[in-house]
Amino acid sequence: MNYRENVSLALESIKSNRLRTLLTAMIIAFGLMALVGILTTVDAIERKMTEAFSSMGANSFTIRNRGIGIRIGKPGQKPKTFESIRYEQAIKFRDSLKAPATVAVSVFASNGSTVKYGSEKTNPNINVQGIDQNGLASQALALAEGRDFSPYELQLAGSVCIIGSEIGTKLFKTKSPLNQFVNVGNNRFKIIGVLASKGSSIGFSGDRSVYVPLLKAKQINSSANPSYTITVMVSNNDIMENVIGEATALLRNIRKVKIGNTNNFEIIKSDAIAQTLMENLAIVIYGGVGVGIITLFGASIGLMNIMLVSVTERTREIGIRKAIGANPKVIRRQFLIEAVLICLMGGALGIFLGIMIGNLISLSMSGSFIIPWLFIFGGFALCILVGIASGYYPANKASKLDPVDALRYE
Repeated sequence: MNYRENVSLALESIKSNRLRTLLTAMIIAFGLMALVGILTTVDAIERKMTEAFSSMGANSFTIRNRGIGIRIGKPGQKPKTFESIRYEQAIKFRDSLKAPATVAVSVFASNGSTVKYGSEKTNPNINVQGIDQNGLASQALALAEGRDFSPYELQLAGSVCIIGSEIGTKLFKTKSPLNQFVNVGNNRFKIIGVLASKGSSIGFSGDRSVYVPLLKAKQINSSANPSYTITVMVSNNDIMENVIGEATALLRNIRKVKIGNTNNFEIIKSDAIAQTLMENLAIVIYGGVGVGIITLFGASIGLMNIMLVSVTERTREIGIRKAIGANPKVIRRQFLIEAVLICLMGGALGIFLGIMIGNLISLSMSGSFIIPWLFIFGGFALCILVGIASGYYPANKASKLDPVDALRYE
């Protein structure tokens, strides 16, 4: 008996026990759906984070008064918060760093402002950020219309601003925002530029932000003691560590950190947040794998039970086949193929549903459609292993039946 005949007989047996087969296949499908769905979602999240942080440039680092402190599902130390980096310290650092790098200083003046133009106004979720001459470049922001701040406007804290694309669309519809005056909170600004749409990244959207000269942000800041952020961009990643060393020594001197004391500021590379998130996402992967394995283990027990029942119900059939020349190897192979086919049926459905769920989440985050070939082939391989593991004992039991006793079985 060749494999084609084995498959044909297995399909006939499956058709004769449709309900039991369907229930077992569905258990396998749910197990693989959870596994493939979670892994596809994690893959989509990793791609989205890579895209988001690659736009910031790999050759930069940020100096803040606290760490990023991202933790997912596990305890850990809260990020230390040090004394704020003051305006004078940030400016002195920018003007004193002699390393081959470009320095940008920025600060959040408000995180919940409303922008008004005539009768139109935005929701109170607009970020107002002060930046210097390198601010747009440090955040990989591009102008769609207008211009950047002039040295004169930066030096004299001009009442001018650059707005995100979403604000421009909301307030001005089809009209050009350039040279129009808007009220941002209690302050009035002239719009000199509109940013190209960029979308949101880790909860922050440049499309819903207003950028003003750094000194102006200092004057209107809603916080009594704001901390300024310093971004250092280097031309070559090979000199990154050297520049970090020089920057650390300079800022320690500016902030008067004594020898032997630890830094009272944090240096964060541009890809550190993405790396931290990806490391924490391993917990989600472990959880998905655990759920999938537990479900597949339950499905394998159910499949083994079905195969044992099938052997009992078909004892006489096995006796007839042995009587006409089928050897134990042929009988064993037939039942193994039947178990594997049931697993593959459930696996195909589970993989399809898992990919769909994962991609729905990906598309909801404005990501691309992902076809996880590795998970597809891995899922089918796992199905075959589960089928063999679950079907071997019943198949082996069937192959060892005595043909005379089997023929007498009623």
